[in-house]
Amino acid sequence: MAKQELTCDDILKELRAKQYRPVYYLMGEESYYIDLIADYITDNVLSETEKEFNLTVVYGADVDVATIINAAKRYPMMSEHQVVVVKEAQAVRNMEELSYYLQKPLLSTILVICHKHGTLDRRKKLAAEVEKTGVLFESKKIKDAQLPGFIASYMKRKGVDVEPKATSMLADFVGSDLSRLTGELEKLIITLPAGQKRVTPEQIEKNIGISKDYNNFELRSALVEKDILKANKIIKYFEENPKTNPIQMTLSLLVSFYSNWMLTYYAPDKSEQGIANMLGLRTPWQARDYMAAMRKYSGVKTMQIVGEIRYADAKSKGVQNSSMTDGDILRELVFKILH
Repeated sequence: MAKQELTCDDILKELRAKQYRPVYYLMGEESYYIDLIADYITDNVLSETEKEFNLTVVYGADVDVATIINAAKRYPMMSEHQVVVVKEAQAVRNMEELSYYLQKPLLSTILVICHKHGTLDRRKKLAAEVEKTGVLFESKKIKDAQLPGFIASYMKRKGVDVEPKATSMLADFVGSDLSRLTGELEKLIITLPAGQKRVTPEQIEKNIGISKDYNNFELRSALVEKDILKANKIIKYFEENPKTNPIQMTLSLLVSFYSNWMLTYYAPDKSEQGIANMLGLRTPWQARDYMAAMRKYSGVKTMQIVGEIRYADAKSKGVQNSSMTDGDILRELVFKILH
């Protein structure tokens, strides 16, 4: 039976219980979880006094494997542990040679390797040695459909509730850069009025700069409901405010929504929970838009719409388009979707 991979929450739970491993190899495309684990170890394993002599932070471009191994082989001074953190470890050449140290690692050392924007070849010896003695963690990009769930659970841990519309506005506007997204969430928490523990669309509009009435979430709702007037009002607003509403972002979100919508026609269970499970949505309410859309549009029409969005995207990049503005492209697209 395959060994179950530890999640970020599993690793943090172990660390909070002071269960430490000799090596943490943190890799992948999503920097947020790599930083979260590395920062927790850096901030919490050693006291401020112990850090003076027992915390070493190096950068991949400045060191080789021999330097990392020498640092890891040092014994801690007046402390139970020493922590060695290698940031930007993807720049270290011959990282495979670290496997020799891991065959007999120093148990008083906690070695943290932060390998971003890529992964270790799991077929090679180093990956096997890391898994044998420590943690090999892959930080994967989360899908756009999972962003509202991420926002809701992040804010819940902070004791704050977020209205579903506000969640979708944030997810659409910020996108899947989790470091930026959590930064915006922290900003929202700070700006909440005293005693208030619920984020509304009005607060998003005031503090993040997204209009609560004219945004991609509202455009999507207008298209689902076949509200021609509302959809065109939103496009006019987008045309007048191109910096906060670039066409590429709008088209990217629409193609993601309609592609997921196509999948819902094949869901064996077309209940809220069934569709949420199929699309990997964390909360069933996110499936309601898809269910409403299925009642208004056929599967064939939805397939045609996906094609029209891709055609509009090509036009926005200058393909077969000599004179249309971004507003013209969106107006034409909305007409084709609604008729």
